[in-house]
Amino acid sequence: MMKKLIASLALGAFALIGLAGGAIAQDAASAPAAVAAVAEAASAVAAPVAEAASAAEAAPAAAPVPNKGDTAWMIVATLLVIMMSVPGLALFYGGLVRSKNMLSVLMQVFVTFSLIVVLWFVYGYSLAFTEGNAFIGGFDRLLMAGIWDNAAGTFANAATFSKGVYIPEIMFACFQATFAAITCCLILGAFAERIKFSAVLLFMTLWFTFSYAPIAHMVWFWMGPDAYASKEVADAMTAKAGFIWQTGALDFAGGTVVHINAAVAGLVGAYMIGKRIGYGKEAFTPHSLTLTMVGASLLWVGWFGFNAGSALEANGFAALAFINTLLATSAAVLAWCIGEALIKGKASMLGAASGAVAGLVAITPACGNVGIGGALVIGLVAGFACLWGVTGLKKMLRVDDSLDVFGIHGVGGIVGALLTGVFNSPALGGPGYVADWVTATMVTAADYSIAAQVWVQFKAVVVTIVWSAVVAVVAFKITDLVIGLRVNEEAEREGLDITSHGETAYHN
Repeated sequence: MMKKLIASLALGAFALIGLAGGAIAQDAASAPAAVAAVAEAASAVAAPVAEAASAAEAAPAAAPVPNKGDTAWMIVATLLVIMMSVPGLALFYGGLVRSKNMLSVLMQVFVTFSLIVVLWFVYGYSLAFTEGNAFIGGFDRLLMAGIWDNAAGTFANAATFSKGVYIPEIMFACFQATFAAITCCLILGAFAERIKFSAVLLFMTLWFTFSYAPIAHMVWFWMGPDAYASKEVADAMTAKAGFIWQTGALDFAGGTVVHINAAVAGLVGAYMIGKRIGYGKEAFTPHSLTLTMVGASLLWVGWFGFNAGSALEANGFAALAFINTLLATSAAVLAWCIGEALIKGKASMLGAASGAVAGLVAITPACGNVGIGGALVIGLVAGFACLWGVTGLKKMLRVDDSLDVFGIHGVGGIVGALLTGVFNSPALGGPGYVADWVTATMVTAADYSIAAQVWVQFKAVVVTIVWSAVVAVVAFKITDLVIGLRVNEEAEREGLDITSHGETAYHN
């Protein structure tokens, strides 16, 4: 097993080297995205200096100072997202599997989270959030180089969504690290109870490198609001952003980057690894719905950091994301319980917990982009849609998605992404989007086209699905060739707690 773990890490390093060799060369080393953009924009629009004496007399512009309140809020939000994964997601997933696999799920979540955090600060952050091309960033932040400016004696700053407002770039990097880590952990539920632990580590290294980082770059990387200093440079600044950002797609906190991205990879894994022994013939009853409920509750609390923290500031949009997360989740719980009662005659604790996660997933891309009425509708639709996803759709797909990753995160993510385009409309109570970053002017109700924005959202969903699926297929195939994906039949029957980790969750 140790040899296989070493092989996993070695191949991950090889993948990084290969990516570095194939990356597009930069004309010059870039500074942090926001700071570099501000400098470029300023140089492009500054009036020419008539006399050398005038230039000598001009005082240098003061470096922006991060807002302490925003920074404090981002520290809290980051801690909340960490709680979502460990212990939240770990307990939610752990309670759903059989007791003989409880520790294996906890271990997979715990170690995957740790692995991705390390990879994020080594190279992932650089690939996702530095300037490169429309699909991937560069290596200017490799090993977090340049975060501390020795000459200035200060940390580099990262832009928020307001002109002139910054937070320390290290805080932004930490916040985004938790997003990357929990996304990879979500995938684990699709093939729980049958995958090799070493295979998990190798697959996650490959998929994180070639799917998560590029999708995050495509959806969220841009040059920051201060880069849009004049109309003359606006188009050039937009052209440097990620591919999906350039299309105008709205994703406040990760409907595409996190949920759809992870769900598709999980679905591919469920197919390629195969069904659990006895699936469809034996009962696969959750061993502790109590732990699942505790995990779902921790997820809900932590999700406020996930969604409201994505505003990057302690402002009105953070408050909007907060209330929408509370409302949509509550509506989804009720919708799932109603649907379950109509179908089965009674509502279940598992259904209520699943409904909460469905609402959280669906409101993620919309939380800061829709009004309160829109959040209510999104929650209700998500509750019913995800109930169908784990029942009707799952049967249609004929797949053993162990913990319904695609049925909840895939369906919920798609529902949320598309309905964001509907309820972002100012005519339906939404805030709209910034139509002009030079003046920070919001789109008017008269100029907002629901059909056009839904089409933009749909294209972003399709790009995410295709990209994640292709990378997942290749990553699983490589893992299978190098290590093998699945434990043997004897190990699976005995349980992964003992066979993979030599421990047991419970003693009689």
